[in-house]
Amino acid sequence: MFVNDVILGAMEFSLIRIKKIVSNCCCLLLCATAVLHGQNQHKNGPSNAKESRVFTENIDSKIPTNTTKPWTRWWWMGSAVDEQNIKASLISFSKVGLGGVEITPIYGVEGEDANNVPFLSEQWLALLDYTIKTADSLGLQVDMNLGTGWPYGGPQIDLEHAATRLVVDSVQLKKGQRFTGNLTPQNVKDTLGAKIAVVMAFGKDGSVVDLTSNLQNNSLKWKAKKTDYTLYTVFTGKTGQKVKRAAPGGEGYTVDHYSNKAFEQYVTRFNAALKSNGKGLRAIFNDSYEVYGTDFTPDFFEQFERLRGYDLKPHLQELFATSDTEMANRIKSDYRETLSDLLLTEFDEPWTEWANQHGYTSRLQAHGSPGNLIDYYASADIPECETFGSMPYDIKGFRREKEDIREGDADPVMLKFSSSAAHIAGKPLVSSETFTWLRDHFKTALSQTKPEAEDLLLNGVNHIFLHGSTYSPKRAVWPGWKFYASVNFNENNTIWEDAPALFSYIENCQKLLQSGKPDNEILLYWPIHDVWDDYLKGQRFFQFKIHSLDEWLHGTKFYGLATDLAQQGYATDFISDRFIEDLSYENGSLQTQGVAYKSLVVPDADKMPLATFKKLVELKKQGAQIIFQGLPESVPGFAEYMEKNNALSQLKTENTLVLQPQNSIGKALRDKGLYPETIVETGLKFIRRDLNGEKIYYLVNHTANAISGTFTIQTEAEKVILYDPLSQKEGVGISEIQNGTTLVKLHIPSGGSLFLKTAQSSSKESWEYLKESETSHVLNAEWKIDFIKGGPSLPESATLNELNSWTELGEDASYFSGTARYETTFENPDATIENWKLRFNEVRESAKIWLNDMYVGTLWANPFELELSNLKSGKNTLRVEVTNLPANRIRAKELRGEEWKIFKEINMVNKDYQKFDATIWSPTPSGLLGEVSIIPLIKN
Repeated sequence: MFVNDVILGAMEFSLIRIKKIVSNCCCLLLCATAVLHGQNQHKNGPSNAKESRVFTENIDSKIPTNTTKPWTRWWWMGSAVDEQNIKASLISFSKVGLGGVEITPIYGVEGEDANNVPFLSEQWLALLDYTIKTADSLGLQVDMNLGTGWPYGGPQIDLEHAATRLVVDSVQLKKGQRFTGNLTPQNVKDTLGAKIAVVMAFGKDGSVVDLTSNLQNNSLKWKAKKTDYTLYTVFTGKTGQKVKRAAPGGEGYTVDHYSNKAFEQYVTRFNAALKSNGKGLRAIFNDSYEVYGTDFTPDFFEQFERLRGYDLKPHLQELFATSDTEMANRIKSDYRETLSDLLLTEFDEPWTEWANQHGYTSRLQAHGSPGNLIDYYASADIPECETFGSMPYDIKGFRREKEDIREGDADPVMLKFSSSAAHIAGKPLVSSETFTWLRDHFKTALSQTKPEAEDLLLNGVNHIFLHGSTYSPKRAVWPGWKFYASVNFNENNTIWEDAPALFSYIENCQKLLQSGKPDNEILLYWPIHDVWDDYLKGQRFFQFKIHSLDEWLHGTKFYGLATDLAQQGYATDFISDRFIEDLSYENGSLQTQGVAYKSLVVPDADKMPLATFKKLVELKKQGAQIIFQGLPESVPGFAEYMEKNNALSQLKTENTLVLQPQNSIGKALRDKGLYPETIVETGLKFIRRDLNGEKIYYLVNHTANAISGTFTIQTEAEKVILYDPLSQKEGVGISEIQNGTTLVKLHIPSGGSLFLKTAQSSSKESWEYLKESETSHVLNAEWKIDFIKGGPSLPESATLNELNSWTELGEDASYFSGTARYETTFENPDATIENWKLRFNEVRESAKIWLNDMYVGTLWANPFELELSNLKSGKNTLRVEVTNLPANRIRAKELRGEEWKIFKEINMVNKDYQKFDATIWSPTPSGLLGEVSIIPLIKN
């Protein structure tokens, strides 16, 4: 059964760090008081006596305990923070089982201006140091956004180093026509910081004239002598974008992300601020690339020539062309690739280098960037993806009310860009911004978070960050301070009551998913040049966003192949051209900077750099398993492309027998001895890791039915240990080796998950296989309900003959959000039965369970059932403490006209970014709904 080990962990940590306790006695006195309070609060409640020790004989003991726990983004509104409330918040985070926080300062709260602390001021830095010290005393760590809001920028960024855009004006000149005048952008919106970069004249006869040297103080005099001309003036302009959601002291222009000079200008402020402060920060963070319309940098033409090998200026007509032609697309491809290179080499890589020089690691969200996401993610110490909105699941009983959700875009293929980058670059952690806008405010249940988190874990994430937790001082009346985007995880949210169960589940999973190494056998090449070379509806500038996957991912041959391989049961990681350059073939495997792979699959790409194709041919000749779905038709880009295309054709001709494209990649892999995990045919999802030669499987059932039977895993194992990360039940399963594989007996309910670990031997007890009998006993006795915690007020107690929503008990109950205690007694229907299953028809939303005054578990996700082994002969007492959502209380608050939306800038919005209005909501069903049953379990 579920065991909450938060308090035990805190006590153990305190003993280990006794010297720090002595040096910081005031802080720890309060911390110890909080822990003892937690113990008293849970007397006869969640037991902490059991600690999961699954697979501990081989688990890497060097993995920090707090890293395996989930972390949270901690919004500091206006940075109106103080020591007392910082300490109280951190204690609350520690008690529920979080491992750390990421500080991100944002806009403030109305009426709190006097309490705002300017970003990086002496007072702010002192509070940062206090946060780090207090967190450390509680076993927490601290990351920090290297800025406020997003994207990077601030008062240290002058216009010269601000985000830059390409501004172009054109004038048509007839033969013999003279142009005389000042060259300034024709549109007023383009004039900000605009400087002429180049002036070029393109003749109808194909002639090109560079007129830049003819300028005198931005004034040009020139006559079109030979033919008609189009005169292009290219300005280095400024986007004018400023930091979004900035905190006081963080306002200013967004930095130019293609310029190392601009990067150096940006970090100058932090060089000074963090010289003596911020010691003990774990990592710095850079949010998703939301730099709008920045497609240029002052030295772009020089950088372009260095990187692409030719002068772009004579080809501006093709760059600005709106027609879909080969030449225009080649020029645009080179332009897009140059921006990609500059962001990587001038900003992202120097940023991680800067972080490491200061003793920090780096966490980067690369999505949204205008270039190769694999390379960007890999440039950070911890690549980070994100999910946004709600995904559909077939899990039995799973609720996904359309009126409360934003449709999600957590595509498994998209998620794997970040984990693939980590795996091939040898980065052990992959983080995620998790649960952003999962439901509307006040309407997210813990049960709705579990499958979303599981999909992240299944796609390589092993370091979950909640989005997020808003700092809210004790003086703030309920619901406290709130960030405009849900979900808000803190003690003002009723789901906080049972959140330790969710956090414990995540920790139990991450302990194993941070152990060993990834075990994906196949590399899949991402042909990004097919995107860069595409017409892209005439867009010159293109960003790889998670919200526009239809524009660059869905429908591509790469996406189709990635999806098909996953559906067959093959585990893949993606690889870019840069990482292929560093591939080697040793000991029968393809060696990356991170792990070894057995095969590399190349989709049917139209464009491929000649160097990439040469390397793949070379590796294949050496004996590497390189499987082509198709061969590239051309090299990308413009420079010497005819010569390169000839070389490409010659390589293909010379290596016809070696290359041999395959129509069926699955068959080709099987012919090479690479077999898929056929367990996916049941509907189970999986990810696999290698732990010193032993395999760890994480299996998740998101189907509508339980999955039971004997299934094959693609490894030989004398023993297979089973571990349920929810109940922490473990034992040696029934298995046998057959034809180089292992058959293992499994039962995973709809919504359930299971870890498998192979071993040559084990002293653990056998896994107890139990199945339900055909008999079910409904608990028909009366239920007593008492409202014990919450608001706006505690409704009166009641006696229930039927279990319906407590909102039907009257107005007070319909307004109530919090915890109610249900209690009933029942007769044991069969004293000869040792094991039972307790099943609830519906729990709204989570419940702690006691049987005969013994805590037996917390139910917070589908299926809402647990095993019982302590039924007495005769009468038994069942006590259930149910916690609902905060939706009804916020509805009551708004119906009464009590204003609470007091936040600056965007204030509060609903899931559709419209005005937030809870008065239009109906009461949200709450409590126990429908039948409660006990079912005899028999050994299977």
